Amino acid sequence: MIRILHAADLHLDSPFESLPEEKTAIRRREQRQLLRSLAQLRAERGAQLVLLAGDIFDRDMAFAETEEALCAAIAEMAVPVVISPGNHDYYATGGRWDRLRLPPNAYIFKNRRLECLELPSLGARVYGAAFTDSYCEPLLRGFHAPREEGVLNIMCVHGDVGVQASRYNAIYEADIGESGMDYVALGHVHAFSGERRAGRVPYAWPGCPEGRGYDECGVKGVIMADVGGQTAKIEFVPTCLRRYETLSFDLGAGEAVALPADAERNCYRITLTGETEEAPDLAALRRELEGHCFGLRLKDETRLRRDVWARAGEDTLRGTFLRLLRGRYDAAEDEETRELVDRAARWGLAALDRREEAEEL
Repeated sequence: MIRILHAADLHLDSPFESLPEEKTAIRRREQRQLLRSLAQLRAERGAQLVLLAGDIFDRDMAFAETEEALCAAIAEMAVPVVISPGNHDYYATGGRWDRLRLPPNAYIFKNRRLECLELPSLGARVYGAAFTDSYCEPLLRGFHAPREEGVLNIMCVHGDVGVQASRYNAIYEADIGESGMDYVALGHVHAFSGERRAGRVPYAWPGCPEGRGYDECGVKGVIMADVGGQTAKIEFVPTCLRRYETLSFDLGAGEAVALPADAERNCYRITLTGETEEAPDLAALRRELEGHCFGLRLKDETRLRRDVWARAGEDTLRGTFLRLLRGRYDAAEDEETRELVDRAARWGLAALDRREEAEEL
């Protein structure tokens, strides 16, 4: 049994395009702090092996401070650290991974074929491969590692599970099940997979340890896995300093726009909905809220309230349509039926005006 710290998709030096420049610089510094936090987490939890399953960097260009912080964190970890480059930080001769002076406890896969790293001190073998450009053909097809008594087989690779047309190392559950692994540590998808199993083989991906936009909402983190004999206890460990969240408020129903109590550190995208007498004042709302959170986006999806029956007296197709529905509205025996007729009128008017009605049927 060995304990593994499994992280992926750090995307260091991301552009953080949803934030202004000064806050983007703060987030880059916080990403470097995350590296030190991972080293401290490894020490606190006694992990004997660290697996970094790709997309450690976001793009070709990286700040020197970030590269230095990564090397310092790996050295501080003081246990084997295995890196499997992904589609964003693929391995290229003369590229970043070649230039970096990684500490002696780091090992990086450099070839687009599965290879084996022997770790006799841990009684383990780590299999892995590298993306060598932005795309990678399936790597696990037909792969099976030999078993040896008392030796754990572990895999660290970047790839896309269950997406047959993926150009990012498409991985099939059947291939994981036939791989002969005791644990498969994956990266690429930015949300935690939960504990999964293909046949007898446990596998998982942690998602990104820090959200970077509103497509990466909620708590983010890494995996701490206790692995032995095709069993694995997988624990998700939160690591994010800030969260991205989406909120929606129905102004037509009288909902008041408010941020959660712990909003100061986080980023929020707020959508305003419902029918209102006048359009909301987004500038005033921004002035009210933006000092109480780290990042803020406002989206107005409200509709101006209107009298759907106002043109029922017209001698037109529209008027005829409205008169027919108004008769049903007046004859309705309950409020639920009147509401259905009202909504039908709105959708009909939208069709006549070639507009998109935002309200769901």
